[in-house]
Amino acid sequence: MGRSLLSINEAMSRTGLGRTSLFNRIATGEIKSVKVGKRRLIPDTAIDEFIERLEAQYAGGSDVA
Repeated sequence: MGRSLLSINEAMSRTGLGRTSLFNRIATGEIKSVKVGKRRLIPDTAIDEFIERLEAQYAGGSDVA
């Protein structure tokens, strides 16, 4: 499967995050994004990495996301 860029709405659906929470995580660098013209897009690999980090945190017994 090739790499793709997701819209904010698509990234919200994939992560279950709301708009504000998603943008906060982009601002802190937790989720990488790119800007194409005026649009903010999220590489699908950035979503995968974010989910993997969350899984690793919970596997380690930490409740802090």
